[in-house]
Amino acid sequence: MIAKTSSNTSSKAKWSIKMQGWQQNRMVRAVFYILLIIFFYVTLANPVIPPTYNIQEGTRSESDILAPRQLLDTEATDKAMKEAVAKVQDVYTTIPVRSTDLIESIYDKLETINGDEQFTSAEKVKIFQSFFPSEFNVFVNRTIVNVSDRPQLKAEAEKEIIEQQYRLPEEVYFKLPRASVDQIADMENVTKDIVSKLASDALLDATAARSKVAELVNASDLSSTTAREIVQEISRFVMIPNRFYDEQATREAEEEAKASVEPIYYQKNDVLVKAGEVITPEKYKQLSDLGLTNAEDNFWSELGLLFIVLLFVAAIYMFNRQSKLPISTNNNQLLMLTLIYIITLVCMKIVHMGQNLEYPYIGFLAPVALGSMLISVLLDHRLAFVSVLIMSIVSSMMYNQDSGQAIFDFRFGLVSAVVGLVSVFAINKASQRSIILRAGLLVSLFSIIAITALLLLHNDYTTKDVIMSYVFGGASGLLTAVLVIGLLPFFEVTFGILSPLRLVELSNPNHPLLRKLLTETPGTYHHSVMVGNLSEAAAEAIGANGLLCRVGSFYHDIGKTKRPSYFIENQGSMQNPHDQIEPSLSKSIIVAHARDGVEMLEEYKIPKQICDIAGQHHGTTLLKYFYHKAIKMQEELPEEEREEIKEEDYRYPGPKAQSKEAAVVGIADCIEAAVRSLRNPTIEHIDSMVDKIIKDRLEDGQFNECDLTLKELDTIGKSLKESLLGIFHSRIEYPEMPDKSKAKGEHAS
Repeated sequence: MIAKTSSNTSSKAKWSIKMQGWQQNRMVRAVFYILLIIFFYVTLANPVIPPTYNIQEGTRSESDILAPRQLLDTEATDKAMKEAVAKVQDVYTTIPVRSTDLIESIYDKLETINGDEQFTSAEKVKIFQSFFPSEFNVFVNRTIVNVSDRPQLKAEAEKEIIEQQYRLPEEVYFKLPRASVDQIADMENVTKDIVSKLASDALLDATAARSKVAELVNASDLSSTTAREIVQEISRFVMIPNRFYDEQATREAEEEAKASVEPIYYQKNDVLVKAGEVITPEKYKQLSDLGLTNAEDNFWSELGLLFIVLLFVAAIYMFNRQSKLPISTNNNQLLMLTLIYIITLVCMKIVHMGQNLEYPYIGFLAPVALGSMLISVLLDHRLAFVSVLIMSIVSSMMYNQDSGQAIFDFRFGLVSAVVGLVSVFAINKASQRSIILRAGLLVSLFSIIAITALLLLHNDYTTKDVIMSYVFGGASGLLTAVLVIGLLPFFEVTFGILSPLRLVELSNPNHPLLRKLLTETPGTYHHSVMVGNLSEAAAEAIGANGLLCRVGSFYHDIGKTKRPSYFIENQGSMQNPHDQIEPSLSKSIIVAHARDGVEMLEEYKIPKQICDIAGQHHGTTLLKYFYHKAIKMQEELPEEEREEIKEEDYRYPGPKAQSKEAAVVGIADCIEAAVRSLRNPTIEHIDSMVDKIIKDRLEDGQFNECDLTLKELDTIGKSLKESLLGIFHSRIEYPEMPDKSKAKGEHAS
């Protein structure tokens, strides 16, 4: 049985050495940094560098060619525009025509000439043959001058009027002189009535209107055949079109139709060319316009992205190297940091997959603050600020939708930077899960504030854009909080991380071990609580983890529950069992409580840092009482029966304190027990006892394996003294001041 136990212990030791080996190995560190480079590159390659294909006209595509992002389908959009233009009808514009002016001018001339007896009939005919064409031209010029600011319409109207001009028959010119002056007034009125009726509607073709003139003339009151014939011809002569094809208006209507056509897009991953499809010249031009045919040009883009990714990882490496944090040498923490970045990038990538024309602002939903919150809680808040910077740049690259014209979209970068910084400040030193939810709500609030600022800067958003931006931005904080709460236990258990949240949970008195300590060893429980108060204040005074010291103190003596009566604080009025046994056995029982405590803590899966405090808080200190008792007992024996008492046999097996926290708990544990043993402690007694205990431990080499400095030891001593004065205030005896009146009397005598 002993051999089996020894074998198990040896196996554990070997495994521990192997684990420690990879945690410090530089090659392993290099692998993690290379993994970060690869993952950053793969995540950003698709949104930043669209895939290209080495294809030629007339060949068959070897694979499906997919749209790398939302791309404008120029061919389909042009086709839709042409269809829209084809549906546009020609636009005709009506020009006001004052035919009555021409009618009055004709009849005035007719009345003047026919009323002048000096002209012969032949002269009158010549006058009319010259007058009618010239007057018509004047009339046309007066009509089209209304559209002189539209040359195309003016030219079209002039052309149509000239083409549709009615030519008076020659015999009409010979009939005009026969019209008497008395008839002319009636003829003019009839002509105006006929023309006004026929020209009341828009006339595109004057010929159709002229065909109705004869019917209207016959229905008039004119009795003279000559008068009827003259009115009929003059009515046809003044009848001209007033509605003309408007080329400019038609083009404008076509442009409006084009503008009304919604652009047609290839959605991300839509098939542009199927595998085996022949690349036609039209299809090749389309792919070329989309930038998918220049495969050789991608090398420089890929190289540029690689440089950016190298800058990201170099920033992380340089910070880790210069920060002097445990992560600078601990590969276990670097692995955790790598996983945090990977998980954050995966979440951002999932959101990016849903980004399209309908939801362009879904990038605001991305939980970019996830990484910074996890790093702040599990590693260091300063490292979280580096994460904020990197993730804001990544966000601006990943969610950029500017079709390759710009690499960064400052809107997403700005919002990511704001929520990242807010998350670090809000969650720093979080000690309860509710604080994570509060931090998530703050992230949502400041995300909406940042989005509002962007909306005010660019006042060209639709109502839908505003609503969707607010919804995505507000949901981002809640999503981040849920992910952080869900992922924290995974990291805490997998990597043995003691976050403040985990420490607070372990300090719950309802924990099985603490309940066992309270119910079975109430004296040890009270002692542990007191040590927790002392060590927490001392640790915070030197910048160590005070909460870890407090919780570690609660568990540091848990091994005493196996043999509670052998420890003085649990004996009460009972007889001390050590009085009945050998000092060596007493030593074994007392020393065992540290080892027993570690075993119990490991059985309950308590984190390693607390187990270390339980196993290291005594270091290799000497059990002076039993050592001197053993010497005294040997001195009482006959000289021939005496055995040599070695000091190392009465020391704790160690190890010595490996961390500041373990050292602080060890000092507080020793001082609390020593001060509690004083019946009437005074300030001087406490001060001297604290100084003596710290000095003895220092001279005994108990701090040789941790990085405590002399200045920090002095600070720890001052903090412990202040805390003890507060704890034992009611029991401290202050030195009695001399009676001044008595002193004066003695001096006088």
